[in-house]
Amino acid sequence: MEEKKATIPHMLEVTKRQKGRVTGVKDVASFSEESILLSTEEGKLQIKGAQLHIQSLDLTEGVLTMEGRMDSFVYLSKGEKGQENSFWKRMFH
Repeated sequence: MEEKKATIPHMLEVTKRQKGRVTGVKDVASFSEESILLSTEEGKLQIKGAQLHIQSLDLTEGVLTMEGRMDSFVYLSKGEKGQENSFWKRMFH
């Protein structure tokens, strides 16, 4: 019998731009201290900031917790690759 993953609806919680919790996470595509790229139930989510750290990740439950300075949250359209699509690259491309 195939095991089903528990699916929690996608939600994003941020406290004082320093702590965050994301539900509905399917996968972490990439991460660094400046950017975290997640696959969620609602599509790809790019989080940008400084000193970002993933505190915990439970893909069975679909929950990620993080800390650091969070500056922006962007949901990417299908086909967008994330970090390569900065505002300035789109303006002058």
